[in-house]
Amino acid sequence: MLFQVRIHGRGGQGVVSAAEMLSVAAFLEGKHAQAFPSFGSERMGAPVMAFCRIDDKEIRLREPVMRPDALIIQDPTLLHQVDLFSGVSPDGYILINSTRSFDELGIGEFVKGYRAEHLCTVPATELALKHVGRPLPNVALLGGFAAISGRVKIDSVCAAIRDKFPTKIADGNIAAAREAYQLVLEQMKEASHA
Repeated sequence: MLFQVRIHGRGGQGVVSAAEMLSVAAFLEGKHAQAFPSFGSERMGAPVMAFCRIDDKEIRLREPVMRPDALIIQDPTLLHQVDLFSGVSPDGYILINSTRSFDELGIGEFVKGYRAEHLCTVPATELALKHVGRPLPNVALLGGFAAISGRVKIDSVCAAIRDKFPTKIADGNIAAAREAYQLVLEQMKEASHA
């Protein structure tokens, strides 16, 4: 079944590479996948979007993802500036790079109708700083995505990371992705017991 992901971030945060690595992870599992950016202003700090589609059969769609099954938000400062949530169904997954909860981010009311175990925040920037030494949240969020959605395995995400980066950088990114994966699994467990 077609699964569509929309990734929001800012120029310089690796939004497009995140979509590409996600499609590689899906491809490694024998799925069909496509990744492409939304072309707009690509300057540093400007809002950027990228899309990824995953399916068991060939994907013929080429247009931007208007009704995503999952949202990955790399920069929480975008929450109140851009209409990030347009098209996401209450069954959709929302993963936000933040140390704060949905309520603390000011969107608790908005996500009330959503399934609690489909909503997670992960401190991706902090994990990237800890493991890679740079504040790039994209790879840690892919680990979180693997946990929350179950659409790709964490090992496939790690293989895609290894494919993209030189060994030393890949190792740090893999550690960040695996830690994010564990954090999200724990959050989902708590949400399902709440």
